[in-house]
Order: sequence, then C-alpha cells, then structure tokens
Amino acid sequence: MEYLINTDTPWYSFRWFFPDTLRFFEWENSMVLYGLLLVPAIYLLRWILSYFFSQKLPVAFQKKDIQVNIWGLLRLIPDLLFALFMALVILALARPQKTNEKVEQWTEGIDIMLVIDISQSMQIEDFKPNRLESAKKVALDFIDGRFQDRIGMVVFSGDAYSLSPLTTDYDLLKAYVEDINFEMIENRGTAIGSALAVMTNRMRESETNSKVCILLSDGDNTAGNIDPITAAKLAATYNIKIYTIAIGKEGRVPFGKDFFGRPRMVENTLDETTLREIARIGDGNFYRVSNNQALEEVFALIDEYEKAEINETRFKDTTDYYQKYLYWALLILMLWLFSKSTFLSNVMQD
Repeated sequence: MEYLINTDTPWYSFRWFFPDTLRFFEWENSMVLYGLLLVPAIYLLRWILSYFFSQKLPVAFQKKDIQVNIWGLLRLIPDLLFALFMALVILALARPQKTNEKVEQWTEGIDIMLVIDISQSMQIEDFKPNRLESAKKVALDFIDGRFQDRIGMVVFSGDAYSLSPLTTDYDLLKAYVEDINFEMIENRGTAIGSALAVMTNRMRESETNSKVCILLSDGDNTAGNIDPITAAKLAATYNIKIYTIAIGKEGRVPFGKDFFGRPRMVENTLDETTLREIARIGDGNFYRVSNNQALEEVFALIDEYEKAEINETRFKDTTDYYQKYLYWALLILMLWLFSKSTFLSNVMQD
C-alpha cells in the first residue's frame, strides 16, 4: 500500500487531515483522542450557560425590522478557531507515529540427508498410488517445513546415487524429488549399505553440530558390496544420527495388474532386524509404517524432533508526526489572536 504522507510531506499540506492518513497512524496515547469529544461539549455548555444566565433587555421589534445579516456570523470565527486549536493540540498530545519493524531470523541449521529406496518393490500399491509416490509426497512436505536447514538426497536400488548435495535451495530440491522414478538406476536390488556409504561421504565434511539421515526402504539388503551394519558404524563415527523407516504391509499386497486388468497380489515380507540395528547404531529411531497416514505422521514426528532453535532479532524504527499538528495549532492560534486583537473583532461583535 502506498500511503498519502511520509517524512518529506510538508507540514502545511492538507494531507495530514485525510482520513486515510489518520488511519495510517499508530497513536501512542490513544486515550487522549477522547478529548476531541470534549471540545464541542465545552462550547455547548458555554452556550447553555450564556443563554440562561446572561443579562437580557426586553426589546420589541416589528417583524419587518428583523433581518438575518450574514456578516453577523463572523462573530463565530474566533470561537471556531479556538476550538480547532484545541483539537489540533489534542491530536499532537495523542502522539501520532508510525513504526517500521524489521525482523531478522537465523539458525545454526541442521544438515539432513534423505535416503530413499527406488527399487522395483516400491511400485507395490499398498500405499496410494504406490510406495514411492507416497514417499515423495511426504518428502516434499518435510522440505516445506524446514527453515535454513541444508537438505540433500540419495536414491538407491541395486546401486546408490547422490541425487542432490546438501543445499538450502528448496525449490531445486523439490524439483529433484518430483523427478524421482524407477528408471534412474539400472541395477536391480536393494543396496542399503551402499546408500549409507554415499550419504556418509556427502556429510562427512559437514561442520554443523547436528547431522541427520532419514533412511526409507521396503526391503532387505540384497545388493551392493558394503554391509549395512558396517556402513552405519562408519556414519556414527561422523556423529550422523540415523532414522530408519520400514515401509509396507506384511502378507499379500497389490502389485500391478494381471492379464484381465485385475490387481495382481504378491506376497510381501520385510525383515526389520537390519533397519532396527542401523537406527540403534545411529542413535536414532526405527519406525514401521503400513499406510499413507502413518508415513506422514512419522515424518511429522521426525520433523519435530529435529527442529533447530530459531533466533530472532527485531529492529524498530519509530517516526513521530505530532510536530506537524503542533505547527498547525500554532498557525490557528495566531489567527485566533489576530481575530481577537484587531479591528476585525469589533466588526464581528457589532
């Protein structure tokens, strides 16, 4: 919004009395503004007292001798000027001002690596529309909830691939997440150990006090040449906390369509032992999720656990405008003195 006034507006501008200008102000002594109601009340009381208690002489005039003279209204000018003077003084005492507040936020930040399984089993549809798409959705929501944290990403199936280094460019990171698909890595299988090794390599030079890995997988380690437990111990030496999430239901689950277009059911099992041990070594937590809502709740829980303290500094720049109304009050006061102390006063009284 572009305001009508600023510090460069001259005091004699009528813009100081525009309704938009008066609404623009913050009033330091807002209760003083009720004094504006006293100004007409004082003059009304004065008129009542003058009407009932002033001396009157009974004088009879014929109707034709009574004429309204517009010049007789001039006698009201001094009273109006003084009333205006008092109103301006009240406005000045209410202290109109405007505060511009600047807020600076900063945090030491956390380094977070998302390690996501993109093996073929992530196409299973016990999550809607499938496990991978559900993981991508909660990852996007998780990124939106962070502030000044560096986030990176590793994807893996038969091999592990560093999709994004640690970055605070969240828009770029979300674009990477949306582009994740099953064809990014040709080798089939689930190389959990290799994924943890790539993650550790990305984070080992980080100098932040808090480093976190979130590993999401739906299978056992079936590929790669690095043992997951060994990789977890290596990550622990760099003080990387590891959360592990086992995704998927046990038993028969839908996986694609059969010849007749009906859901094809396959048997699904998941050995939690390795993922539990990785979380224990990494001083994190293990979670097992079997539907979309549970997955969202786990990411929300981790999001709360790993919040960095945000420091905030506020700068206030307050500008007073009461001087403008005092200048107007002095001008009106001089006009009032002029009307009371010159020949005009006699004209207005006669």
